[in-house]
Amino acid sequence: MPSTPYDAKGLLKSAIRDNNAVVFIEHKLLYNTKGEVPEKDYTIDLGKAEIKKKGSDITIVVVSYMVLKAMEAAKELEKEGISCEVIDPGTLSPLDKDTIVNSVKKTGNILIVHESAVNAGTGAYISQVIGEDVFDWLDSPITVLGGLNCPIPYSAKLEEAVIPSAGSIKEKIKKLLNNPKGDNK
Repeated sequence: MPSTPYDAKGLLKSAIRDNNAVVFIEHKLLYNTKGEVPEKDYTIDLGKAEIKKKGSDITIVVVSYMVLKAMEAAKELEKEGISCEVIDPGTLSPLDKDTIVNSVKKTGNILIVHESAVNAGTGAYISQVIGEDVFDWLDSPITVLGGLNCPIPYSAKLEEAVIPSAGSIKEKIKKLLNNPKGDNK
């Protein structure tokens, strides 16, 4: 699930060259994304996450198009003194658990963002995979921000209302860091 043009080329080449079955998922809202793509041949290791932004207060694990939204939120939060580490796994299976776990051990907080419905979505899988390894390091609950529990609408305006935005990511992080025990206050 690439998030940049560079990642798209590198992950697609890796997927083609892999001897196993690989599902390559590209996001329609990333088609107009601009970015450097070298002409030379290169691949990106399947199962190796990329830290898109280093931070110290919270780890944001995010895939595909939501990486752009998380980076936007992280930039805004930085102005408010909140340092976000943004991790793009690139692949979900295999999932680079070590990169995520090491980040959570450093920050003590994790928000997983994806646009599919929260019920049984990508976030549930990621939180299950890393939950056992980070529980003792957490200052707040593992938190997932996903799309509403409905099909993604075709209309662009309705789609915006259903999936997380930079604003909703920012709100969720501020609430999580201000209420670390997850109390309903």
